[in-house]
Amino acid sequence: MYADQAALAPPRVTARRPFAVALLSLVVVAGGCANYLRPMEVERARPAAPTAATHLLRDLPPPAEPVVVAVYRFRDQTGQYRALENVSTFSTAVTQGATSILVEALEESGWFVPIEREGLPNLLNERQIIQSVRAQHTGPDGEALGPLPPLLYAGVILEGGIIGYDTNLLTGGVGARYLGIGGSGQYRQDQVTISLRAVSVQSGRVLKTVRVTKTVLSQRLDSGVFRYVALRRLLEVEAGYSFNEPPVVAVTEAIEEAVRALIIEGVREEVWALRNPGDATSAAFRAYDADVAASEQTDAFGREVIGNRPGVGIGVLAGGALYEGDYQNALARPTGELVFRIPATPHFSVGASISGAELAAQDAFTQRHVAADLHGLYYVLPRRRATPYLLAGAGALLQLDPLEGAGDGLFPYLKAGVGLEYMATPRLGLDLAVENTYPLEEGLDGLRNGAINDNYWTLKLGLLFYMR
Repeated sequence: MYADQAALAPPRVTARRPFAVALLSLVVVAGGCANYLRPMEVERARPAAPTAATHLLRDLPPPAEPVVVAVYRFRDQTGQYRALENVSTFSTAVTQGATSILVEALEESGWFVPIEREGLPNLLNERQIIQSVRAQHTGPDGEALGPLPPLLYAGVILEGGIIGYDTNLLTGGVGARYLGIGGSGQYRQDQVTISLRAVSVQSGRVLKTVRVTKTVLSQRLDSGVFRYVALRRLLEVEAGYSFNEPPVVAVTEAIEEAVRALIIEGVREEVWALRNPGDATSAAFRAYDADVAASEQTDAFGREVIGNRPGVGIGVLAGGALYEGDYQNALARPTGELVFRIPATPHFSVGASISGAELAAQDAFTQRHVAADLHGLYYVLPRRRATPYLLAGAGALLQLDPLEGAGDGLFPYLKAGVGLEYMATPRLGLDLAVENTYPLEEGLDGLRNGAINDNYWTLKLGLLFYMR
C-alpha cells in the first residue's frame, strides 16, 4: 500500500539553483540601480549651470561702446498651458520670468547696459520717497540736499517674447519582451521659439529682428523581468529612469542664442560697432556663420535636409542574385548594374539600367544573361539626406547561353523594388536596393511548369554620381 501511495504522490519540484541565484542577483543589482537613479540626499542650492549658448555669448569680441537698452517686458505670448494627460491644469507651458533671463543674457554678453524698466513703478516710487526725505533734511554743514541725478535713458528698446511652444513635435519608442524579460524606451520632443527685436527710441524703426528655436527633449527607459522561477514562485523586477530637459533651461539657451544673433547681425548691418573692426572675421563670427548654414539645411523637426538632386545621375551597383523557380536549392550568384537617373520632380525620377547576372540551382542549371529596362523611382523624402524610394519598371533580358526549353532566351519582364539612397555629398550618393525581376514568360530555368513564372531577387549596393 505504501508503495502505491508513493507511486501516486505528485512529483517534487526542485528549483534550479543557479538560475534562482542569478535572478536574485539581478534583484539586488536593480535595487542598487534604483537607489542610484533616484538619489535620496537633499542637495544644497548652487549657481545655475551655464548653457551651451552662454559660452558662445561670453566669447564674442568687445563692442566699441556698450549700448544702453531697455526691456519693459519679454513675455510669454503663447498663452499655452502645460499639457498633461487626463488632467486639467492652469500651469503655463513655459516660464513667465523670461524678462529676467533676457536681462541676465544682455549683461553676460558685455555688449549692453540694461536699465530697469519692468519694475519701473517701484523704482519711481522709491525715488519719490528719497526726494521727499532729501527735501526735509539738510547736509552735515546745513546745506540743502539737491535733487537726485536723472534716470539713465535708453536709445534702444528690446521687444519680443516667447512666440511658440509646440508639444509632441516628435514622439516614438521601441521595446521588446521575450519570456517575461525585456525593456522599452520612449522619447518626446517639444520645441520653443523665441523672437527678439531691437527698436530705435528716436525713430521707432525696427533695427533688427531675430528668431531662434530650441528643442526640449524627454526620454524614458525601463526594463523588467516577470516570470516563474519555480512552481508557485514568481519573480518580478523593474528598473528604469527618465530624463526631462527643463523648459526653463531651454528658454534660457534660446534667449542667449537670440542675443548672440542680434549682436552679430547688428554689427554686420552697422546698428552697432566692434571695438576692433578686424574682429568681424574672428572665430566667434565664423562659428555663427556655420550655425546659420547648418540651420538652413534643417527642417522644422531639426532633421537635416538637402536640395534637389542636381541633375543626371550615373551609378554602378553590384551585389547578388537569387533564383526562385521550379528547382530547389537555389544558389546566390553575382550581379552588376549600370544605372542612369534623371530627376523629373523632387519626388520622381526616370531611370534606365543595363545589368548582367548569373542564376543557378545546385545540380540543376547555371545560366548567364544581360538585361535592360526603363523604370521610375519615387523618393519618399526627397529633401532628406537619406531617403527610401520605390522602384517599378519593365524591360527584357537575353540569356547568353540559352537553356533547353528556354526558346530563343529572350524574356520580357517587369521589375519592382525598394531602396535607400544616402547623399554623402551634394553630388555623390550611396544606393542600397532590393528588387524582384519577374519575366512575363515561363521557362527561365529551362522548365515550363506551374502557374508562377520563374523570377529572381537581387540585392545591390553601389555609388551614384550626379552631374549638374
